[in-house]
Amino acid sequence: MISFDDATALVAGLARALPSERVRLDQADGRVLAAPLLARHASPAAAVSAMDGYAVREADVSLGAVRLPVMGTAFAGRGFDGPLAPGACVRIFTGAPVPAGADRVVMQEAVGDEGELAFFPQAPCGGRHLRAVGCDFQAGDQLVAAGLRLTPQRLVAAAAADLAELEVVARPRVMILSTGDELHEPGHGPGGGASIPESVSFGLAALVRAWGGEVIGRRRTGDDLSVLQAAAGEALRAADLVVVTGGASVGQRDYAKAMFTPFGLDCAFAKVAIKPGKPVWLGRAGGRLVVGLPGNPTAALVTARLLLAPLIAGLGGQDPNRALAWREAPLALALAACGDRETFVRARNTPAGVAPLPDQDSSSQKALALADALIRRRPGDPAAAIGDRVEVLDF
Repeated sequence: MISFDDATALVAGLARALPSERVRLDQADGRVLAAPLLARHASPAAAVSAMDGYAVREADVSLGAVRLPVMGTAFAGRGFDGPLAPGACVRIFTGAPVPAGADRVVMQEAVGDEGELAFFPQAPCGGRHLRAVGCDFQAGDQLVAAGLRLTPQRLVAAAAADLAELEVVARPRVMILSTGDELHEPGHGPGGGASIPESVSFGLAALVRAWGGEVIGRRRTGDDLSVLQAAAGEALRAADLVVVTGGASVGQRDYAKAMFTPFGLDCAFAKVAIKPGKPVWLGRAGGRLVVGLPGNPTAALVTARLLLAPLIAGLGGQDPNRALAWREAPLALALAACGDRETFVRARNTPAGVAPLPDQDSSSQKALALADALIRRRPGDPAAAIGDRVEVLDF
């Protein structure tokens, strides 16, 4: 059994980015760039107006009140055809190319519209209201570095760079296998008895997607070793990462590791000294990564947040440490002393601080629905009072 810090270090070492692929710009949301995002052209490609107004030569309006003939109009996407003649002006709108010869735009509020003439009552001052060629970026400029996740803001930059496709890290393909004779698909139970709804895989699938993975399937199996081994083989052939829930302890029918034995299972770790989730394990089988999570819902979700999230983030090209962004927060309720195993207390964020939930049972699902934070308690930590600052991870 290893420590939590040792487990996260091993996860980070295995969480190497998958190969890259090209995707359309409209499919790139949330993906991680595998290559720098470089502009194809300068922006703007021509000098354009930053205001609605009149394009003029500075020399023609610098001496005070003057009337100039309006030669024509320039719109965004359809500029004025030809250069600006001395002693004249062009009606222009925001984003329109500035006619050759013009070196200032006077905003329309400062100009009198007299039909074929424009009246400039005084010499303009202040900004020229022009955007020069390439003032935003030049052709070949790096707009977004490789390794960054494509946010809405960065997608705007990619589109502005005139790119139809982007080189991104492939999404980790994840197969989730839920084991246990006692499980049934939600909504299809026998109505009592020993059977319970299989709930963990739905939360795991959401977590996988939240951290950049692609769930290619969820499969529920009973505790039959031959069936489990067949399911393991299919999953290893289809996925980059297989997540198996349940069967991780030492019971007579706990086959989570045995189901991968025919495929050369090599464990990086078999247990972690944490509570909840001690039976969590990580290894390789058939050239793929395999994560084993406890069957109890809270234990499974806590260990997935702590160890599966950084693994998926790293495989998808992100920094695995991004998934473990611990912060400090004051306690809204007191905490008892911690035992000899590192403990992650389920809690709620409140205006007064982080409040531990009263039900910390590893199988509790009602309390799990309320939890949006984990409080990290080191082995032997003393009791903590209201207002004491504790390490917190958003859950």
